[in-house]
Amino acid sequence: MKILVVDLFYSSNILDTTQLKPTEILRIYKEQQSTERGFRFIKDPLFFADSLFVKNPERVETMMMLMALCLLVYNLGQRQLRIALKTQKATVKNQLNKPTESPTLRWIFQCFQGIHFLIIQGVHRILNLTESHCRILQFLPHACQKYYLLC
Repeated sequence: MKILVVDLFYSSNILDTTQLKPTEILRIYKEQQSTERGFRFIKDPLFFADSLFVKNPERVETMMMLMALCLLVYNLGQRQLRIALKTQKATVKNQLNKPTESPTLRWIFQCFQGIHFLIIQGVHRILNLTESHCRILQFLPHACQKYYLLC
C-alpha cells in the first residue's frame, strides 16, 4: 500500500511534500473514480455518442457541454436516490438480485425499460408496472412519480 501512495504522490502536480499527506492524496485519487465512471458512461455504445457526426467546432463544444450537463443530472439523480435509500434504511435489488442501498441510476433506468403508457378510446393505462417498480418509485422525487399514475 505504501508503494501505491508514493506513486500517487509523484503523479501529482503538487511537489511540496508537506502540503498533502499520502492519505489525503489517496482519498482525493479515489474520489476521481465517480467522474471516471461518468465519462465511461458517455463512451458506452448504448449512449450512441459515437453516432454523432459534427464538424463545426462550436457544435462539438455544444455537444460536449450538453453531454457533461446530462452527466451532471444523471449523477445528481443517482445521489438523490442513494440518499433516500440510506435515509429510509432501505434497499433495492441489483443486477444480481441482491439488496443494495447504492444502485446505479443506469440499473434503475433499465428496470423501468419495459413500462408503456397506453391510451385506448380515451382510457389511460400503464402496462408492465409491478410492485417492485412502485417500491423503487417511492425513493424517487414526486416529479418522477407523477409519470406512473397507478402507484
